[in-house]
Amino acid sequence: MYNLPNILTLSRIAVIPLIFLSIYFTSFLWAMIAGFLFIAASITDYFDGYLARAWNETSAFGRLLDPIADKLLVATALVVILAKPNMYTLPLTVVPVFVILCREILVSGLREFLREVNVGLPVTKLAKWKTGFQMTALAMMMFRELWIGWSYLGEFLLWVAAVLTFITGYQYYQKSLDYVKAEEAKKKQTPAAENTTKKAAVAKAPKADTAKSGVKKNKKGSAKK
Repeated sequence: MYNLPNILTLSRIAVIPLIFLSIYFTSFLWAMIAGFLFIAASITDYFDGYLARAWNETSAFGRLLDPIADKLLVATALVVILAKPNMYTLPLTVVPVFVILCREILVSGLREFLREVNVGLPVTKLAKWKTGFQMTALAMMMFRELWIGWSYLGEFLLWVAAVLTFITGYQYYQKSLDYVKAEEAKKKQTPAAENTTKKAAVAKAPKADTAKSGVKKNKKGSAKK
């Protein structure tokens, strides 16, 4: 369980409190430390999966922890950007932050629901692009104190990530909705099939009774003779 890919995933979770503390420790040095920790954690998001597949060390523990670590890391960075003063320049930057947070909650709920019914929700290529834009944008915004230009570029990329986030979130929602519709259709078909079977059984019953009555009458007629 504690192989290198899983250790990388755990390290991503371990640095989250240090990144969060940059809200309260507002020195330039701490801001740089938080930014570099975020970049390092983002890189491990790629390498833990790559190494697990390359070394054939995939595990249930890793599959469980990896998406949780990703969402915790992203959510923490978004909270830091909103809570720490002067982390963004445009007031409307809160909109992509809100969209990304809502999407993460939505997809987590959908995955939980579909996992209970053994239906997978695989990551799409567009979702991987979304993650790339998102991580790059957040890293740039965390280095705002180094150069304010990073903040402007980061905010632009965050809007791009928000658009991709909305699209991929809708795709996941549509797939889940298709499953729900299919299940509802099955439920409607089952009572209809049962009613058809019952009607067929009822239709056959009188014929059987008539045949029995005919046999009895023949027996009585034979007895009289």
